[in-house]
Amino acid sequence: MTKCFLLLSLLLPTLSMMAQSDKYKTAMVQQIAKLDGAMQNGGFTDLANSFERIGDAEKEQWLPYYYAAYCQVMNGFMEKDKSKVDPLADKAEALITKAETIAGAPNSETEVIRSMIASSRMMVDPQSRWMQYGQVSSGHMEKAKQQDPANPRPVYLEAQSKFYTPEQFGGGKAVAAPIFEKAIAMFDQFKPASEIHPSWGKSAAEYFLSQCK
Repeated sequence: MTKCFLLLSLLLPTLSMMAQSDKYKTAMVQQIAKLDGAMQNGGFTDLANSFERIGDAEKEQWLPYYYAAYCQVMNGFMEKDKSKVDPLADKAEALITKAETIAGAPNSETEVIRSMIASSRMMVDPQSRWMQYGQVSSGHMEKAKQQDPANPRPVYLEAQSKFYTPEQFGGGKAVAAPIFEKAIAMFDQFKPASEIHPSWGKSAAEYFLSQCK
């Protein structure tokens, strides 16, 4: 009998941790499944809040804050009122800093978000902000490539940047197209670390490539 109680006392903490882990994973899968729809229905604010709540509950998981930052920066790109973009970028920056702190260091995926944040700030006024934020965005993009050469997302961002850059400054659709093709080929080979790790970007790359033709 004593042995049974001892065995139970050893197993209960493990079972509790497994239940918490399953609950976390289920919650993340449910929210990640809503990302594509948020592009159409403008639901990024609610999603950002949901991911942040998961992060606050878990405390030791960096991915919820990563996704919350992604949602906030996507809000920035979609926002028509330019006076609201910098505050959204500030929120995204605070969230990605939380993600990096929990992860222990920046990684390829968090560098991608930092590149996007800088790009969103630049788009408020491209003419006056390009020199400052364009370089910051490119710097984070290059760090993302260095930290994980197999990650297709920084390559997709590079192609997107070229797509929106005027031809006289080295951009344009003809320049962007082969980079989008490279990104798509990388997406086909890319294997996320788990079903809740970042995998977004391929459909967007395919859309932009179609606009290049």
